[in-house]
Amino acid sequence: MNCELLATCSALGYLEGNTYHKETDCVESVKDLIRYLRHEDDTRDVRQQLGASQIIQNDLLPIITQHRQDKVLFDGCIRLMVNLTQPAMLCFGKVPDDPVFRHHFLQVTSHLQAYKEAFANESVFGVLSETLYNLLQLDWEQRQEEDNLLIERILLLVRNVLHVPADPCEEKKVDDDASIHDRLLWAIHMSGFDDLVKFLASAQSEQQWSMHVLEIISLMFRDQTPEALVSAGQARSAEEQQRDSQELETLRQKEHAEKRSRTLQRGTRHSRFGGSFVVQGLKSIADKDVIYHRNIHNFKNYTHDVGKAVRRVPRRNRQAQECKDKRRSALNVRLFLREFCVDFLENCYNRLMYIVKESLIREQAQQHDETYYLWALSFFMAFNRGNGFRADLVSETMSIRAFHFIERNITNYYEMLLTDRKEATSWSRRMHLALKAYQELLLTVNEMDHSHDESIRQSCSVIKSNIFYMMEYREIFLTLLRKYDETRQPQSYLKDLVESTHLFLRMLERFCKGRKSLMVQKKRIKRKKTSGAKKTLAAETSPEDLADTLKIVEEELKSTGFQLSGALTESIVPFDATSETPLEEQRTEAMVRVQDALLARLGPEALALLRAAREVWPEGDVFGSADVEPEEELELLKQILHANLPRSSPPEPGVEEDDDAGLELEEEELESVQISETEFNFLDFIKKFANPSVVRPYLLLLKSYSKNTPHTNHCIVRLLHRLAVNLKMDAQLFQLSVFHLFNKIMSDPAAAAYKELVTFAKYVLNRFFSLAAQNSKAYVELLFWKNVGAVREMTEGYSKDGNGKKPTWTEEEELELRNLYVEHRDSEVPDIVETLLPLLSNTTRTRRQVVTQLVHMGLVENAKELKKQKKGTQIVLWTEEQEEELQILYDEYKDSDDVLGNILKKLTAKRSRARVVDKLLSMGMVSERRELYKKRSRSAQAKSSGKGMTEEEFLSGLTQEFPDDSVDRDDEDDESEESEKEEEEEEEEQEGEEPQNGRRGHSLQSTVERRADVGTMVSTLHQEGMSGPLLWLQNCLNKTALDREEDGLSQPVPLVPLSEENEDAMENKRFQKLLRKLGMRAPANEQETFWRIPAKISSSQLRSAAAALSPRVDEPTCGEDLDGHGSPTKEPQEETEVSGEQRAQALRALLLDRKRKHHTKEYIAPVSDATSTEDIDGTIERSQEKKSAKRSRVLDDDDDEKEEDDSTIAMDLDKNSDADSDNEEISAPVKRRRKMVLIEEEDED
Repeated sequence: MNCELLATCSALGYLEGNTYHKETDCVESVKDLIRYLRHEDDTRDVRQQLGASQIIQNDLLPIITQHRQDKVLFDGCIRLMVNLTQPAMLCFGKVPDDPVFRHHFLQVTSHLQAYKEAFANESVFGVLSETLYNLLQLDWEQRQEEDNLLIERILLLVRNVLHVPADPCEEKKVDDDASIHDRLLWAIHMSGFDDLVKFLASAQSEQQWSMHVLEIISLMFRDQTPEALVSAGQARSAEEQQRDSQELETLRQKEHAEKRSRTLQRGTRHSRFGGSFVVQGLKSIADKDVIYHRNIHNFKNYTHDVGKAVRRVPRRNRQAQECKDKRRSALNVRLFLREFCVDFLENCYNRLMYIVKESLIREQAQQHDETYYLWALSFFMAFNRGNGFRADLVSETMSIRAFHFIERNITNYYEMLLTDRKEATSWSRRMHLALKAYQELLLTVNEMDHSHDESIRQSCSVIKSNIFYMMEYREIFLTLLRKYDETRQPQSYLKDLVESTHLFLRMLERFCKGRKSLMVQKKRIKRKKTSGAKKTLAAETSPEDLADTLKIVEEELKSTGFQLSGALTESIVPFDATSETPLEEQRTEAMVRVQDALLARLGPEALALLRAAREVWPEGDVFGSADVEPEEELELLKQILHANLPRSSPPEPGVEEDDDAGLELEEEELESVQISETEFNFLDFIKKFANPSVVRPYLLLLKSYSKNTPHTNHCIVRLLHRLAVNLKMDAQLFQLSVFHLFNKIMSDPAAAAYKELVTFAKYVLNRFFSLAAQNSKAYVELLFWKNVGAVREMTEGYSKDGNGKKPTWTEEEELELRNLYVEHRDSEVPDIVETLLPLLSNTTRTRRQVVTQLVHMGLVENAKELKKQKKGTQIVLWTEEQEEELQILYDEYKDSDDVLGNILKKLTAKRSRARVVDKLLSMGMVSERRELYKKRSRSAQAKSSGKGMTEEEFLSGLTQEFPDDSVDRDDEDDESEESEKEEEEEEEEQEGEEPQNGRRGHSLQSTVERRADVGTMVSTLHQEGMSGPLLWLQNCLNKTALDREEDGLSQPVPLVPLSEENEDAMENKRFQKLLRKLGMRAPANEQETFWRIPAKISSSQLRSAAAALSPRVDEPTCGEDLDGHGSPTKEPQEETEVSGEQRAQALRALLLDRKRKHHTKEYIAPVSDATSTEDIDGTIERSQEKKSAKRSRVLDDDDDEKEEDDSTIAMDLDKNSDADSDNEEISAPVKRRRKMVLIEEEDED
């Protein structure tokens, strides 16, 4: 022992007889020992040395019993003992694998066992009980922090002592004998500590100790079973006596059979030679027969494995070890524990379980504390069932919430069992504990169903209807059976799982018999690929088909005179403006789209695409010249149809993808859970158990039939009987290992005790031999486990050659199917396949064959288009969890631009738009449908971030007004009961039209017009006397832009007003509206006070926003009046108002004149001509290097939007050019660009 430790322990005092004499430095020595324990090494050397010196037995326990009046010393000793008695698992983290550390671990454990024996003393617990009682007598206001700490340390000390495991080598006790744990429990009882535990569990003011109390109670009942406590002190029932007599009869029959077999093996005359025999027909290692050198009576046990070395099973393949067996404590201990259970159920159970459950849900407890809750639920509910069932005593845990809580924990434990392989044993035990709790809930519900109280039976009916309705509760046992792993889960777990499954099936069967129909919830995972992974129409076609296609297209175009409707011409866009692919590279994709339209025999669409592409890519006359004739266009379409074009993942027109989803889930499958209601059929549910992965665990448990209880064997045989007799799937049990087990059961000497097993085995064997007489391959089938398909083939006959192949269609049948489909596809029949089936000449065709052939022939794109309409209701009830989820999603997205769209994306249970709207209205979250309309519709790129945007786009985004939401309004006002799929298709069509029409409509607003909105607000604020706050805001924006350029970092910057004038402005509604227009962010919650400049706005955009705040000399208008507010030039309004179309024409005239001077290109057509306008637009794009194509398109769209007089006002524009150049720094980006062209023109002159 270390010298310092020895000296410190000696300074505590000494024990003389039964009296302990403490030293003067006793308190300091206790503190020194606590300090030593804090700095011990990984081997826990200090703890081991103190345990070897028996410091608790010789010093600490005598101190607290004889010197408890010294409060400081008493507190220090309790604190030291809490540290010394903490479990060895906490000291080392886990059971060490290293032999050296394993030795230290066992040493610490042995010291803890010695401590536990020392604590089994009534005087020690008497002191602890009296101290705890005095502390609990204090009111909450009178208690000090030291008092609460002492209460907690006493509870922890008792917890640690009860947690010490028993030593099996030292405690070789039989049942009904008192072990150390029993003596410890008796000391707790005699000292009255158990009454204090019950007080802490029931007192409202002491609920903070609820987890400590529950942990102490679970450790007190560690070795007990509810059945043993219920029967304590009571006469044995007739059922117990009958069960014991059956066990004795089974043992007697086994013993008699063994005795008889030994008599048969012993010959009438003794022979000292065993004899040698030749076994004919059984070959040895050589080619000769086996020679047997033993007594002939033992030949039936002969096997080739005799004498072979037993093969070592790898650790990963070994069966999971069982937990230690329960033992029966002494009678007086069981009686006191029984009384404790009765008092606890009547006074404490419901309250304590409620408090613990709330702590677990709010995550206020420590990790894995839910295992104590699960144990208490299963133990005390089982005791309540056996001790005169009363439903009111366990009402807290008898609810759907309890089922949900346990089901969620089972799922979590199984996932951790697969991922955390090092701790698989611990997760398996927790999973077993949760399964026991679930089983006890079912047993209690079953007990309630047999109650004499009508209200209890009604409550039971409500609970059963809920657990049978929900798919998670209904199929949990089926899932656990499929996932059973004997290497990780012990056989006791499998026993409880089989018995729970039997109970659940029996309850479900009884529940279904009393009803004509039962509607249950059904969940189906729908997998769909992203739009980027869709396949295009690229079917291999023959030359004959191409000729027919071209003929049809030619006739259609000639019938219309090669004239196209205005709506079709406007809707066709040959390129994707939002795509990252350069415009020149999209030319090939446009040609592929023309070919696809021709293959689909859509002549007008193909011609419209061709003409639109010719306007976008006039270079090289790839899509024909400008003055092409109709016959030349037809020839060009023919060349495109026969061309072999590359089809490398072409984008789909009219479909916009969300940026985040497109980046993360590209070319991956998206899963959505579809929830519906269906009528439940018990026999169909049993069919799910007809699977080898489910049957195999049952047969694995049946191998230990002699050790199983009669109830367990009955549960096994009952399910196998359901499969073999009710479902007529007896062939699934035709397996060699199963027959070997049946042979073992029937040859068992005590077979009379297993009549049910023997009867079932004979039935299965008779069925097999009857089948084997008809099917010669039945004996070969014994080697394999069989699924439903194999069972059907084995019993009904194997499919012959050619029967399993796909049915062939002749050319006449294909032509007949094509003609019938073309004839009826436009007719509004609900199911076209059902219409075609009776019209086919071959009446043996099935629906699946017709649908497959239609897809193969290319008449339909997907088999889902011909999906049979389901009969029955589509009404889906909203569960409590789904309503809470909807409430949370609405609170999260109620301030977003698209409230309903965000909710539909995040909703777990996918529902139609109309049903979600109705639910929001019924729950009172919204008062009218208008509140759910979409507020704006912007492109995904401009919405995702502000980086990479031009200044014009940034300001246009800031000042863009909300678009008309008529598209959403049509969906919201639709009250019809349509299916989810139809509503999703309508939504996709509407969203597909919006990018083509809506985006162009939004971009047609010129940048100058949007800038005028900010300018109007600035002018209004100037007139109201807010020039100072505007100047302060402008300086903040410029300073932030300068900081971001220098640092290269973007962080949100708060706008902190330091003067009263600025503070008043920040509270002004118009000023706040201006801040929103400029992109500033309002305070997000109560913790934020100031507005902020978002981090996503770049420095250039900040400078543009700052420039928009400056007072302007002239305010250009684009088609709308600005009411003349804030115009400082005092000029007449007629001279300052210039339309956007006139400015655009003046700009083009100047550019045209400059090009003529340089002789770069000749323009003959007038400016007002549409074709020349587009050519000039292309010249503008090519002349300005490093300018984005999007900016040019915005300008061109702005110019094309206005329809005013064609008179040019170049002179007016020249008059205002000087003023424009003076205010260049504070003008909008579009205006700055126009003046730059004018200045260049003046320089050239």
